[in-house]
Amino acid sequence: MAKLQGKVALITGAGQGVGQGIAFALASEGVAVAVTGRTKAKLDATVKEIEKRGGKALAVECNVRDAASLAACVDAVVKHFGKLNILVNNAQEVPLGALNDVSDDAFAAGWESGPLASFRLMKLCHPHLKGDGNIVNFGSSAAKRWDMAGYGAYAAVKEAIRQLTRAAACEWARDGIRTNAILPLANSPAMEWWTRERPEESAAFVATVPQARVGDCEQDIGRFVVALCSDDSRYINGQSIGVDGGQALIA
Repeated sequence: MAKLQGKVALITGAGQGVGQGIAFALASEGVAVAVTGRTKAKLDATVKEIEKRGGKALAVECNVRDAASLAACVDAVVKHFGKLNILVNNAQEVPLGALNDVSDDAFAAGWESGPLASFRLMKLCHPHLKGDGNIVNFGSSAAKRWDMAGYGAYAAVKEAIRQLTRAAACEWARDGIRTNAILPLANSPAMEWWTRERPEESAAFVATVPQARVGDCEQDIGRFVVALCSDDSRYINGQSIGVDGGQALIA
């Protein structure tokens, strides 16, 4: 039997990249997956591929920066599948640039799509996750760079997510909910953009990965999320885990 047969997951930003890879991996283990995001066509393509592979999926349009949209999304998922076991907070707008160059609006977008959206969804999903729930949030190894120039705003919002993760792990463990954060390095659209727009910087970064490659969204990141949400990891809670070939030292 598949590791997670019969469970239901809600994944934000699942129309492409890491979110999509996680959706594919969870679906392959018997999870019914709700893929959410702002672009319906991308969500539909993800659902079509999951169904082609024999899995179950539902596309739900959702703007993670909007509280009402998040509430409606959770309601739609629970109404359709009847329950919810796994929440993956993947969606994030990225405020990159030197501090003097990042606008208030860009920073606010990073905050609202990252820690605020994660905070809201965690609370909305909490009643449904009780007893047998997993939350997977997203940090970033950008917060572990010795040279933070150009990454301060982005790292700040990602570090806020890590602290929310730790608080939920401590407060909700007795409710039967485990909460962890992953810090992935993957061939996502963001990585492709970085490689294209900042080739020297990105190449220098990839050269620091001990395994000498960037992870695959499904086979490396998605499969780890499967393991993290399974009973094999039932004693893992409140951790921030680099899924990055050993590039960052998480402390």
